[in-house]
Amino acid sequence: MWTLSWMLTRMFVVRFIVILLGISVFIVTLDAVAHSGDILALKDNDMTAVAYYGLLRLPGVASSFINISALLAMLLLLTELSANSELVAIWASGVSQFRVIGMFVPIALLVGGVQFLVNDQAVPWAAPTLHDWGIGDYGKKKLKVGEGDPIWMRSGNDILRAVSSNPQATELDEVIIFRRDPDGVLLEQVMANHAELTDGRWELSDVTIYYQENLPPSHIAKLIYSGLLRPAAVGARSGDPEEMTISDLDYFIENGGFGIRPTQVYETWWHKRFTLFVTALLMVALAVPLSAHYRRGGGLGVMFAIGVALGFGFFILEGLSMTIGELGIMAPWMAAWMPIFIFTATAGMLAFRAETI
Repeated sequence: MWTLSWMLTRMFVVRFIVILLGISVFIVTLDAVAHSGDILALKDNDMTAVAYYGLLRLPGVASSFINISALLAMLLLLTELSANSELVAIWASGVSQFRVIGMFVPIALLVGGVQFLVNDQAVPWAAPTLHDWGIGDYGKKKLKVGEGDPIWMRSGNDILRAVSSNPQATELDEVIIFRRDPDGVLLEQVMANHAELTDGRWELSDVTIYYQENLPPSHIAKLIYSGLLRPAAVGARSGDPEEMTISDLDYFIENGGFGIRPTQVYETWWHKRFTLFVTALLMVALAVPLSAHYRRGGGLGVMFAIGVALGFGFFILEGLSMTIGELGIMAPWMAAWMPIFIFTATAGMLAFRAETI
């Protein structure tokens, strides 16, 4: 049985790598070529910048296709085995669908772990530079992230935004403090040209205070703000949850999203990050029962089409569920895990039905 498991795993890995690399490199190459003019103009005709842009885009593109590549690799593997009558021999030997799925558990979990690392480390690493370059899709939402770019802080109910800061975030420029009550209602808006952290307190310079009531603003040369302001992580200042690490998401959740987006958005993406460990295994679990169902009388084309349809159905439901979770209509954990639960039940039903045929 170990020999069969090793053979199937090896065949799956080869097909998975070929499909994923083929799709990812093709898309990244098209993207780099399409925007090569903008890249060269930005980097003074340095051709290496085009290759570097492709390297930056690769993690995000590859992550988007890891699960569909796992599904296609599994369907292709089962189709080839069935065409060579090897699959019939496997079922005839008494190996159940659940046993076959179990053979793929280690490699599927490994694929899930790799995707988690790509989403949690590689994508956040590349995002700040892509935002800074503002090429392609990032040109529509150009958000610089770095030492001299927007920074968000929080102190109790108050939210602070500064256009720039020094590396230690002890000196801020063009500061806005949104003073809010416990219900989040804006009480006043404090604007200052400069702020400096001294002895645990912020000294604001050239201050203008706008009040909630229809009152004239106040102008003050100096103002001491005693709030304990905590900076948002540098690599997460754009507020895009898909480009954050788990620690970034935790930090934004703890601080109410820094006023950038509702907290449930970051909570939904936090739970979504952990579903990556099992999504590839789910793709395998969907494909195996189909191969058992169509082991008699051919129907390989139908099996492949149904498998692809189930896979795309999962990704459509996943996107819809994430949107519902971000809007707060559904609990974040449920929004992230509901597609997994539904399609796991579907895979189990297909496997049980195939066992009874």
